[in-house]
Amino acid sequence: MSRFKSLSIRNKLLAMVLLPLAGVLPLLGALLLWWSNEAFDRLLITKIRADLAVAQGYFERVLGEVGAATGAVAESHSLHLALAGNGDVQALLQQAGRRAGLDFIFFLPPQPAAKEGTSIEVLEPPQQPDLLTSPLLARVPVPLVSTRNAAPTERVHEERAMVLLSTRSVRAPDGQLLGHVRAGVLLNRNLPFIDHINEIVYPEGSLPFGSRGTATLFLDDVRISTNVRLFGPAKDERAIGTRVSQSVRDAVLGRGQTWLDRAFVVDDWYVSAYQPLSDSAGKRVGMLYVGYLEAPFTLLKYAALAGIGVVFFAVMIVAAVVSLRWARTIFKPVERMEATMQCVEGGELDARVGPVDSEDEIGRLAQHLDRLLDVIDDKTRALQSWNAELDAMVEERTRELETAQGQLLRSEKLAAVGQLTASIAHEINNPIAVIQGNLDLVRSQLAPEAELTVRDELRLIDTQVERMRLIVTQLLQFARPAEYAGYITPVDTQRVVQDCLVLVGHLLSRTRIDVQRHFGASRHPAINANELQQVLVNLMVNAIHAMPEGGRLDLQTADVGDDAVEITVADTGPGLDAELMDQLFQPFVTRKKDGTGLGLWISRTLVQRYGGDLRAANRTGGGAAFTVLLRLEPQA
Repeated sequence: MSRFKSLSIRNKLLAMVLLPLAGVLPLLGALLLWWSNEAFDRLLITKIRADLAVAQGYFERVLGEVGAATGAVAESHSLHLALAGNGDVQALLQQAGRRAGLDFIFFLPPQPAAKEGTSIEVLEPPQQPDLLTSPLLARVPVPLVSTRNAAPTERVHEERAMVLLSTRSVRAPDGQLLGHVRAGVLLNRNLPFIDHINEIVYPEGSLPFGSRGTATLFLDDVRISTNVRLFGPAKDERAIGTRVSQSVRDAVLGRGQTWLDRAFVVDDWYVSAYQPLSDSAGKRVGMLYVGYLEAPFTLLKYAALAGIGVVFFAVMIVAAVVSLRWARTIFKPVERMEATMQCVEGGELDARVGPVDSEDEIGRLAQHLDRLLDVIDDKTRALQSWNAELDAMVEERTRELETAQGQLLRSEKLAAVGQLTASIAHEINNPIAVIQGNLDLVRSQLAPEAELTVRDELRLIDTQVERMRLIVTQLLQFARPAEYAGYITPVDTQRVVQDCLVLVGHLLSRTRIDVQRHFGASRHPAINANELQQVLVNLMVNAIHAMPEGGRLDLQTADVGDDAVEITVADTGPGLDAELMDQLFQPFVTRKKDGTGLGLWISRTLVQRYGGDLRAANRTGGGAAFTVLLRLEPQA
């Protein structure tokens, strides 16, 4: 930090311009690229989630249609007539099954323990001949194909069958159980079924950039129906018999989770969704899968990210060039002002900044500096002339007059400083008025919606303008004290202290400060009440600021001697530094970051105007104490 303070304003401005561009902007660019990458990946996951919802909805609809068709057959009048001996029951069932798109349908004798409903079931080889005909049995066996990343297994064939199975009871009009209708659809190698799911989820043209969509039904971790193609020389053959990767198997079949992420499918990476399928007992027996090829979207993502990076880098270069040009309009006039001040310090009193190209605040400041140098030059020459005259008088007068001569010299210097202060205050008031006028004009021209957006910024500008006006008023109060002097009346010190506590009550309410009052004064000193209130409020505010973590504020009044009253404001804060004590009542001396350093100086000036004094000391137990000494009768 100390090294930065020693840099020239040129280097500071360059650092302020280049550090954000070289440090912050690349970081923001990296964050933007990261966010864009994450957003793109989330978009892909959102799409695959929606695709899975469509596939799951169609699968459940087919399951419901199987149950509805079975129930319709079980409740049909023609079946009851055939059971009464008026027709061939099995022929009737086969005809109804073909119309409903069922792979098999049977009538079973009454089985009271038979469980009704529609569900996904897995048939072991001994159970299959009871439900499946010979053509269906030929579709059941699936040879396992060695698949990359699949879980190790010793099996070579999948002999089980996965079916959509529905069982419905058949009852006579009197409620007697006549039997059951059992029907279903075989999912092993059911290519029309899986192709129809794929057409619903990924119709022609729904995936851009050459990506392709796939759908699969798994029995355990084996693909029994799929439109995913095999790798190697048999790329036109469907990947029936290949197996899912072990990580997907563990997550979906092992933990029952829905997989929504990229996954390696047979021979390429896909954005994939796997949904577990459970049988009527709740056991996870398989998976429903949809996914689309990841590579085209990955290329698109990298192209978009590269484009963003190029645009961001180009904008950063242009911003750096423009910012450097603007920075020159600031540090060039400032360097000229610094060079002028160095010449003046070296004795070249006629040195001036001269005209500058900038017409902003920097340019006006340069012109104002030239005017101030003219004023200082005139005052310096006058002081030098007076000083020469005083030196001549000192040589002629006696030692008793030397003290008076020193006082006269100091008075003249203070007058010069006061005139210079009044000149500065006058010059600052003009731009303050311009700023306030333009701010009011901006506020009046803004629409209500725009004013609501920038209300806080406008209020901040108003606050800072008011603060500048207060500083100017305080400067004028020093320069022309007679114009700011108030009416002198006998003052009840206890009442003034109580009124001041009300004025700082909003500050005390936000702290843990205990206020202790000790009012022992019975005399009424002569002073302007408003100016005394200004002094005490300033001391109380300083004491509150010295105790941010809480403490005790002691307020005391007492009669002193024959013609004076003391008012003491003490705190339990850190106290006053020894080096600060010597300069405490000098102008522009403060340890607050946002202070002006004029408060104590003006406060002491006000009290001394009426013959009193303002003193400061550290308390024995810690903290600072400020004592205001007031006279019963004002003194010159």
